[in-house]
Amino acid sequence: MAQCVQSVQEFIQDSFVPLVAALCSEEAERLTRRNNLSFAELVRPFCRLTSEVHMRDPNNQLHIIKNLKIAVNNIITHPPQPGAIRKLLHDVVSVSQPAEGLVANVITAGDYDLNISATTPWFESYRECFLQSMPASDHEFLNHYVACMLVVSSSEPDPVEQFLKLSQEQHRIQHSSEYSYPKWFIPNTLKYYVLLHDVSTGEEQRADSIYEEMKQRYGTQGCYLLKINSRVSNRGADEQIPDPWSQYLQKNTIQNQDSYEDYTVSNKNTDHLISDGIDSEIKDGLSNNFKAHPLQLDHPSGSLDSTDYMKASTSLQDSKKSNSGTPHGACLTLTDHDRIRQFIQEFTFRGLLPHIEKTIRQLNDQLISRKGLSRSLFSATKKWFSGSKVPEKSINELKNTSGLLYPPEAPELQIRKMADLCFLVQHYELAYSCYHTAKKDFLNDQAMLYAAGALEMAAVSAFLQPGAPRPYPAHYMETAIQTYRDICKNMVLAERCVLLSAEILKSQSKYSEAAALLIRLTSEDSDLRSALLLEQAAHCFINMKSPMVRKFAFHMILAGHRFSKAGQKKHALRCYCQAMQVYKGKGWSLAEDHINFTIGRQSFTLRQLDNAVSAFRHILINDSKQPPAQQGAFLREYLYVYKNATQLSPDGPLPQLPLPYINSSATRVFFGHDRRPAEGEKQAATHVSLDQEYDSESSQQWKELEEQVVSVINKGTIPSNFQPTQFCLNRYSDNSKFPLAVIEEPITVEVSFRNPLKVPLLLTDLSLLWKFQPKDFSAKHDGETKEQGTCDEDMVGTEAIAEFLISSEETKVARLKLFPHQTGELHILGVVYNLGSVQGAVSLDGIDPSIGLQTGKFVSNGLSVRGRQDLEIQGPRLNNTKEEKTSIKYGPDRRLDPIITEEMPLLEVFFINFPTGLLCGEIRKAYVEFVNVSKCPLTALKVVSKHPEFFTFGGNTAALTPLSPSASENCSAYKTVVTDPTSVRTALLSSASSADFGLGTGGSPEVIQVPLPDAVLLPGASVQLPMWLRGPDEEGVHEINFLFYYESIKKHSKMCHRVLRHTAVICTSRSLHIRATVCRSNALGDEESRGDNMLLFVDVENINTSETGVKEFHIVQVSSNSKHWKLQKSVNISGDKDTKLASRERAKLCFKAVRCKNSEENYTFADIVFGNEQIISSASPCADFFFQSLSSEFKRTHVQSHTHASQRAVKQSFDETVRLIQKCSEVDLNIVVLWKAYVVEDSKQLILEGQHHVTLNTVGKEAFSFPQKQDLPETVLLKFFRPENTQVPARPTPEQLSNLIKTSLHYPESFNHSFHQKSLCLVPVTLLLSNCSQAVVDVMIDLRHKPTSSEALEIHGSFTWLGQTQYKLQLKGQEVYSLQLKACFVHTGVYNLGTPRVFAKLVDQATLFETSQQNSMPALIIINNI
Repeated sequence: MAQCVQSVQEFIQDSFVPLVAALCSEEAERLTRRNNLSFAELVRPFCRLTSEVHMRDPNNQLHIIKNLKIAVNNIITHPPQPGAIRKLLHDVVSVSQPAEGLVANVITAGDYDLNISATTPWFESYRECFLQSMPASDHEFLNHYVACMLVVSSSEPDPVEQFLKLSQEQHRIQHSSEYSYPKWFIPNTLKYYVLLHDVSTGEEQRADSIYEEMKQRYGTQGCYLLKINSRVSNRGADEQIPDPWSQYLQKNTIQNQDSYEDYTVSNKNTDHLISDGIDSEIKDGLSNNFKAHPLQLDHPSGSLDSTDYMKASTSLQDSKKSNSGTPHGACLTLTDHDRIRQFIQEFTFRGLLPHIEKTIRQLNDQLISRKGLSRSLFSATKKWFSGSKVPEKSINELKNTSGLLYPPEAPELQIRKMADLCFLVQHYELAYSCYHTAKKDFLNDQAMLYAAGALEMAAVSAFLQPGAPRPYPAHYMETAIQTYRDICKNMVLAERCVLLSAEILKSQSKYSEAAALLIRLTSEDSDLRSALLLEQAAHCFINMKSPMVRKFAFHMILAGHRFSKAGQKKHALRCYCQAMQVYKGKGWSLAEDHINFTIGRQSFTLRQLDNAVSAFRHILINDSKQPPAQQGAFLREYLYVYKNATQLSPDGPLPQLPLPYINSSATRVFFGHDRRPAEGEKQAATHVSLDQEYDSESSQQWKELEEQVVSVINKGTIPSNFQPTQFCLNRYSDNSKFPLAVIEEPITVEVSFRNPLKVPLLLTDLSLLWKFQPKDFSAKHDGETKEQGTCDEDMVGTEAIAEFLISSEETKVARLKLFPHQTGELHILGVVYNLGSVQGAVSLDGIDPSIGLQTGKFVSNGLSVRGRQDLEIQGPRLNNTKEEKTSIKYGPDRRLDPIITEEMPLLEVFFINFPTGLLCGEIRKAYVEFVNVSKCPLTALKVVSKHPEFFTFGGNTAALTPLSPSASENCSAYKTVVTDPTSVRTALLSSASSADFGLGTGGSPEVIQVPLPDAVLLPGASVQLPMWLRGPDEEGVHEINFLFYYESIKKHSKMCHRVLRHTAVICTSRSLHIRATVCRSNALGDEESRGDNMLLFVDVENINTSETGVKEFHIVQVSSNSKHWKLQKSVNISGDKDTKLASRERAKLCFKAVRCKNSEENYTFADIVFGNEQIISSASPCADFFFQSLSSEFKRTHVQSHTHASQRAVKQSFDETVRLIQKCSEVDLNIVVLWKAYVVEDSKQLILEGQHHVTLNTVGKEAFSFPQKQDLPETVLLKFFRPENTQVPARPTPEQLSNLIKTSLHYPESFNHSFHQKSLCLVPVTLLLSNCSQAVVDVMIDLRHKPTSSEALEIHGSFTWLGQTQYKLQLKGQEVYSLQLKACFVHTGVYNLGTPRVFAKLVDQATLFETSQQNSMPALIIINNI
């Protein structure tokens, strides 16, 4: 139970006090009425004695009474009706509410911190009122009158006569059978005569004389002169006299107006209602003869219909108005207060207590005489005394009845009477023994009602005994409660038992037993009682040594429910709110929903609309497990309450709506127009749209491309204020800087909504909420900040979505647009919309519409409310500095705060005849259209791509770019010339500079200038340019990114450039695979080649599968491009003029290559034509793609070689030597194979053309048209030690060294000699030595070498070189030396002359290296005999 103001002893003592009746004459009543009080009310505040009182018990022992209180009441001759008592109790509870601003106790129990009001004043008021309003009963005497005050005014003509009348009146009321109420303690009631004297108007002498007469007649102990109304009405109006009466009167006269407004009428509760009968005798000012009880109902039936209730409540309110402003005790001074206090003391000391003491003695004497008799004799005496008290009944009937009645003179009742008197004067020990005795007698007689009463008071007496000689007999109370409730069916007495016992148990910290007791008495017959007891039980659970929090909450909910049924809306709301603290956030969602729903309804009924809105909001925003129908009902209730709340303050700020959920971090912001769809053969640049998924890899690629082009524009550096263009901002993009948007270009915000409910939500008139600060970035002054309003459409246009339906549990995005019309700073704050439910979406079955909440109303109306939701995006967590790592800090996210910049050009790009599928290496011509759709001209148009080898806009000079061909299908994308048939197989030469094709200028090959006419595109203008495409060498799907960069002619402070993105997706299929090898020619050849020529073997294979419809490939031309080498002629292997390859066929071509004589700068192009038309390989697009492949090849090899750069720094001189040796075996020759493919498509034959490039770097090493996939190295075991860092100088390989010197033998193929004439045959042989390097080389020729293998001897006979067997020579760089030798043969045969061994070394090196036998074919000579 909650804490109480009084201790349990004080509470019980104040609950049972001696009752004194007051009978006043009309004149006396008039005197007290001057103070707006009856006589009983006048003395009530002074009824507690301030000093101790002494009396003697029957054993003549002195007994001290402390803190005694008496009760003085007007005589009321009708018992109160139950309905009236219920009404009074209802009002008492309703008026008592928690004080405003009361600091609640914070109780910590486990994980819970609960704010709970420590006291429950409403319960204490109820309890006090309940005990005071209990009707008197025959089985006990505690609330029977002990004495009667007869009050007469001194101003009456004959006061003594009046005393006589009143005395007779009292006697008639007590002893006449006409009146059964009130009850009197003993037949000889103490009469105390009070003369009331009005000091202000009465004569004091007369009063004194009358008093003297009274003393003569009634004795000094039996009468009193009370002087009142000393205050003169016109004196000291300002003087403040305390008003001790108001606290007592409020309990009967309800002051709080709200309690009536909240009191709802239902058929069930009509018997709770009462008309204006409370203290009616006071208002009427009548004499109190035959007066009705203040709780008497006007209607004998005890029920009212609603119209009577309305009248009753109106009259109550009128009385409240009159009472609330009425001062009490206006004619009394403080001296009068003391006089009244003195009067009560005198009455108690001299009148009441002596009378009680005498009565106890008399009763005790009877008991002693009874104890002295034998039991059998006494039982006979008892029968004689009692007469026939009850008809004979069987014992079972007696056990089951509470209807056994004793006559007033019955000895058992005399014991009970003595016990009650002792109890009233705090003689608990004697009281206990009497109750105990009486209890036995009653139980013997099976008088269960009497027995229960004796048990109840015996238990209380035992508890109150000073020094606690015996423990509290709780089982007495248990039996009493059970008897009252089950046998006697008297819930009022049972309730009194429970209230007393629970308080006693609580004082002994037996909270569990107290709670069980309180819960046991909850029943259907009284909601108010059940509510109060359940609430007290809840407090018991929370006050236990280990608090039972969930039991507390559960019983609070039950109490709230019963309070609600009893019409106590405020108390119901309070209980639910206290219980909510326990259920909140613990995952008990259905319980939370129930509590919130009830809190919402109760708050709405009490017009606490903010609380109601908040409670309904909680139901909607938690992940509800309710069925759809229930959720629909919750939503409608919320909308209805919300509508009411907003109507109270229509001009207030827009409130935050709880639905639908907004995933703020998923908000995306897109700057710019939506992209145009493709029109026919025109295909718009893909650019960026909100429909594309974010890809971090691709985003990084675009950023790198933009940095690359900006770096080229700014001569290799990126400006410090560079901000990569971001068209679409989302949770993955870098949002730390303010994004830039362009004036007059839309800003689209994609907001992600989620409907958590199982019913659809309808948002109407949905738009963005923004704040804008105009700024002129050219002039440096700021405008004033504008919030969104009706007149601001000229600053920022806002697009609204009329209807936006979100289905149940759906996540759906809305794209909302803003159109900025001025430069400045824009802040997008959130969204604003009307929230509504779909009409008729859910049936209302099973929903209980409460009073005032007409749920059916807006299903037909489609109710909606206007509100907003803010977009608050948390930035990324910072994790850079130590401070940021150790604390939780978040960076800014500025995606919703764009800066609107000045006007910028806007480019649109369209691709015409752009293919989606190509063969590897296929060349195709398309067109690109550039359109400026803005109002300012654009310039510096560039395109950057990671794959520059994929496309070209042609060379820098018009002469190199072929004219646009006609629409014929077979016309070529190349620049062609008809060839002379005689020149077939021999090279046609031309030359070109790499600078003509955008290379060699030091710029990045990936950044390509778009050749706009006049380099400017005016507003609204468009231009079409040809674009050649070449299918990538690798088959598969290729995504190729183009980034178009452009600038405005005017320079802006905020935005320097703009970009447009395009991703082309090309699917390539296999075509040709080319392998090429270059070898040194054995023949040192003509002088023109300076002894340098090579053979080129080209192996072409058709690896195309016939799925693509390619019938056959024709090799139409092979061209070479090099600064140092050129193709000279084709060595005719096959007789075919045309080289045709069907699927999986292979062709071998052989060409002779010689050194060029031209300058270092230009590349020499040599074309060997197999058909009738020469493709000029030095013109666009053939040369473009060649140069681009060259640069990408260079880039690839450069990256690989770069990794070894650090190693090359060691031993510079040695490296130079090695480099010279390496250069001997290097060759810088590039081959372009041009082909045509015949394709059958839709029964039409198309001719496709293309080219493949092969880069030859090393003699003898095979090269391919596209790099071979390298096999992954096998996995090796990890080594956990560091290898010794010993730098081994790079040595030239034997293969490289063998190429230093090229040797060639010149001799006749056959030689005729007459061996008969001369036995030795001498043949002159010339050995040509050619130094392939640029360095000076020492050469040693050794002729002593003999073939070691027997096979060689068998095939080729032996011969001898004549003359010197060793030669030492020194050859300068590129020198050719001729050495004359003689070979000697002794007989005919075939001989191999390739026996000389040639060793070479660089001049400054010590080691000799043998050169390889260049003549892999044997140098055979035939010696014939003539």
